[in-house]
Amino acid sequence: MPATGGHTRPGPTGPPAGSAAIGQDDRVRTVEEHQAVVAALLAPLGEEEVPVAAAHRRVLARDVPAAVPLPGFDNSAMDGYAARSADVAALPVRLPVADDIPAGRTGVLPLAPGTVQRIMTGGLLPPGADVVVPVELTDAATDVVEIRDAPTAGTHLRRAGEDITAGTVALEAGSPLGAAQLGLAAAVGARTLWVRRRPRVLVLSTGSELVEPGEPLLPGQVYESNSLLLCAAVEDAGGTARRLHFVPDDVDQFLATVRAELADADLLVTSGGVSAGAYEVVKDAFRTLGTVEFVKVAMQPGGPQGAGTVDGVPVVTLPGNPVSSFVSFEVFVRPALRRALGHAAPGRLRAPAELTAPLRSPAGRRQFLRGRYDAGRVSQVGGPGSHLVAHLARANCLVVVPEDVTELPAGAPVDVVLIEGALQ
Repeated sequence: MPATGGHTRPGPTGPPAGSAAIGQDDRVRTVEEHQAVVAALLAPLGEEEVPVAAAHRRVLARDVPAAVPLPGFDNSAMDGYAARSADVAALPVRLPVADDIPAGRTGVLPLAPGTVQRIMTGGLLPPGADVVVPVELTDAATDVVEIRDAPTAGTHLRRAGEDITAGTVALEAGSPLGAAQLGLAAAVGARTLWVRRRPRVLVLSTGSELVEPGEPLLPGQVYESNSLLLCAAVEDAGGTARRLHFVPDDVDQFLATVRAELADADLLVTSGGVSAGAYEVVKDAFRTLGTVEFVKVAMQPGGPQGAGTVDGVPVVTLPGNPVSSFVSFEVFVRPALRRALGHAAPGRLRAPAELTAPLRSPAGRRQFLRGRYDAGRVSQVGGPGSHLVAHLARANCLVVVPEDVTELPAGAPVDVVLIEGALQ
């Protein structure tokens, strides 16, 4: 179906007020400052109409009003007998079964005084009935039933509109569409939904030392993993990712590869080549364009960062160590993508926790430590090293230690960011 409200790319942006010039990295930026820079690169994404069945894990772009009430009619919440409470006030009692009402029957007879009608869960309540007697309180007969006990009037009934009334907003724009939301959309009569278009993200890892997994390794070489990690992170955030083959540390080849692939991209994410040493191909190449700014951010891991545009396409450059790349994506790229998608709550779920052991943190840098969170307590997983990817794989949260904290004892309260199994 046709898309509307197409994505508008921002033009090349200069550094924020008070920052260093494009291409300089002698200024230290706060985490919040760099989050704002990255978020500003991505404009809200356009809308498209898709079938409800194709909307799983998308983000709703328009409110969904209920075309019908839920329930749509008075019905039974139990298998049993529709009765008048006055007829079952004196117990036990034997009453003739005047009719059978299975679920799905569209027409029923009024309930005559002194009778009951056998009814199944979801069955249309006959006019005159004001209680359903569960079958367990009877002898389950189909001609004349003996009722040994009965609930009070109004029990085991589902009244029309008690869940939602017709015309009420069933789902609000900005809602992530999981199983429950899609079930509600279908239940109120929606056949299609207007959702945000998924951002198209190019992911490129750089480095002459990188080798495709499974190939023989020579001394000094490592298997390339960041692009797979980042593509999965993009998909988890709601985007579509395309992995570019990494290129050697050659500026001209890097720029040619990037520019040849940008036409259909909403965002380019690179990893590696942004530190302070020699042979930093991403920094060297983008500095020649003058539209990408490289800075240090007061955090660990993930201090070296870059953001800007190339040929009008937003670009975020991340460090090359796997843990630094992952944490940087979580802190900067994921919330920006989700905000562009229209998420009402773009951030990860956070929770307070109590440390199981003491920890240390460098002064002046916000620390994001890998942790295991369980029942309000959190333990650190491995050390702070940005190369410890096995420890990252065992973590289910990031423990956030503020810049002005250098030591915390066991039992101290901390803030954790939940990173395992979270969809919103």
